[in-house]
Amino acid sequence: MIHFSRWKIFLIVAVSVWAVLFAAPNFVGESTRTMLKEKLPAWMPHQAVNLGLDLQGGSHLLLEVDVDVVLKEQIESFFEEAKKDLRKSRVRLTRKGITDNGFFMALQDPAQEEEAKKILRKIDDRAFISVKKGRIDAIFEAPALKKIKDQTVAQSIEIVRRRVDETGTSEPVIQRQGDQRIVLQLPGLDDPQRVKDLLGKTAKLTFHLVDVDGGLDTISLPSKEMANTKLSIKRRNILTGDMLTNAQSAFQDGQPVVSFRLNKIGAKKFCDVTRKNEGQLFAIVLDGEIVSAPRINGAICGGAAIITGNFTVRETSDMSLLLRAGALPAPLTIMEERTVGPSLGSDSVRAGAIAGGLAMAFILVYMIASYGLFGVFAAVALTINMALIFAVLSWLQATLTLPGIGGIILTIGMAVDANVLIFERIREEIRSGRSVISAIDSGYKQAMSTIVDANMTTLIAALFLYSFGSGPVRGFAVTLTIGILTSLFSAIMLTRLIVATWLKKKKPDTLTI
Repeated sequence: MIHFSRWKIFLIVAVSVWAVLFAAPNFVGESTRTMLKEKLPAWMPHQAVNLGLDLQGGSHLLLEVDVDVVLKEQIESFFEEAKKDLRKSRVRLTRKGITDNGFFMALQDPAQEEEAKKILRKIDDRAFISVKKGRIDAIFEAPALKKIKDQTVAQSIEIVRRRVDETGTSEPVIQRQGDQRIVLQLPGLDDPQRVKDLLGKTAKLTFHLVDVDGGLDTISLPSKEMANTKLSIKRRNILTGDMLTNAQSAFQDGQPVVSFRLNKIGAKKFCDVTRKNEGQLFAIVLDGEIVSAPRINGAICGGAAIITGNFTVRETSDMSLLLRAGALPAPLTIMEERTVGPSLGSDSVRAGAIAGGLAMAFILVYMIASYGLFGVFAAVALTINMALIFAVLSWLQATLTLPGIGGIILTIGMAVDANVLIFERIREEIRSGRSVISAIDSGYKQAMSTIVDANMTTLIAALFLYSFGSGPVRGFAVTLTIGILTSLFSAIMLTRLIVATWLKKKKPDTLTI
């Protein structure tokens, strides 16, 4: 147990050096880290651990996804498609209507029941189709509703992530909570209102022809360009926002505009529509408001166009951001908002640093007082162990929270536990009359199974905390897991190498421990 091959020595030393290098940026100021990033090669460490919301301040938002809107839209879409396809197949209806979770249709000819059933199943196979006495009911049952809800929330989380990332917010925490809620934490955010404004917009973009005569199949929407004015537009859209491939803030004639580019299908449709409707007004609708209604002066082909209006630079920047990120499948409602000030966060960091420093200092004093030189060896290993924890967190770019600091402090105590077991076992072997080398060798061998068992049980608990917990609980579990693995390395490998090196150099005849 005290013999090391060359490759093991090299590995232990390399890991220890790596730990010190990668942990170092955490203990210098922001200006020093910036200087290191500029002057050192790209492969050299310069990243520090990201601080969570409770340590650097920021905003905490609890969002609720209105999945009922999506369900209603999907039922209405299914209903309209069903009517159209049944009409094409000459299946006549006497009555029809939409219910809470689906719709019903009464057939004029009950002999067409099976044909109608096949048509509906082909449109949407998630719905349960039942036929009774010439009436067809298409219902989204619990499993289908859950699937729709899960897809809506998952898509909403992805769109929220894109929008938040576009604002430049670093290391946001975006997690699902319950059936239809999303937790959003924005550490270090200095403009929470802008994010709330961005998240409050569905960003559903459609393009319609303006109907100045106000025909039957039209809707009336407010105009952003003309205050207190509504325009009648054709209900059926010509283009949708999902046909956009890019959107950027730009300037035209000194005025802020939004330039966008369409995909091939959108570009072709846009070209055809503008060619056939020259001279007409073309409404650009965003979230139920006409943001611009320019006149078509000629065919616009190639897929590139602009959105003009009485916009500020900030409005064009936010609008292009929303269009790039995509439309939310359902509206989001802010159910809860909490703000943590940076001063409160810095107080938490200071308190955590004091607690960690005092814990480590008292443990080092105790180990040296109890085990003398071997206590010094344990102190060196504990210092490297702490460096290794911060190095791994920095390398993974993990977010450190207050519970995470609690996990690190707990790890400080656990890290020396293995050394205590080994040193006490060595004491027993010395008392029984063994030689120095034999006592140390036997001490490591006999204590090994106890050390592994003790750490494995804690590791299992940490893994379950991570699997079933969320937010702060996961932060605690991550630091605890990393601390367990690094403490095993420092106790079993590093301390043993230090002891073995000391034995080879000093060759002591007696041992005081």
